[in-house]
Amino acid sequence: QVHLAESGGGSVEPGGSLTLSCVASGHTYARAGLCMAWFRQAPGVEREGVAAIDSEGKTSYADSVKGRFIISQDNGKNTLNVNLQMNSLKREATAIYYCAADPKICLYDIQPLTIIAARPGKGLDYWGQGTQVTVSS
Repeated sequence: QVHLAESGGGSVEPGGSLTLSCVASGHTYARAGLCMAWFRQAPGVEREGVAAIDSEGKTSYADSVKGRFIISQDNGKNTLNVNLQMNSLKREATAIYYCAADPKICLYDIQPLTIIAARPGKGLDYWGQGTQVTVSS
């Protein structure tokens, strides 16, 4: 079993920045073969993929965040961490942000992962509890 824990959410004014972090814990064999991604869900809106990163560091982003968000990972021998640096934040970025881990994230860009993640019972294996991001003046 793998446990994901997000941190770094909070309130920020439009144009500001926040960095989210997600740490995956669990047995090494359980974490092997996993890649990670960030999703978000605002009230009344379907969950959408924000950014994904594969095992070689290849990244993909939702069109709405390209050029402003940066996903990165720190995968040491016994760690699996992913960060999301969010710059030039807009009000519409207000949402709960979730990190996810699954071998499928190693294979697909964030756009198809949004569809995969929505499949009942066949989505992504592991999800964090989420962290709230609020962008307001």
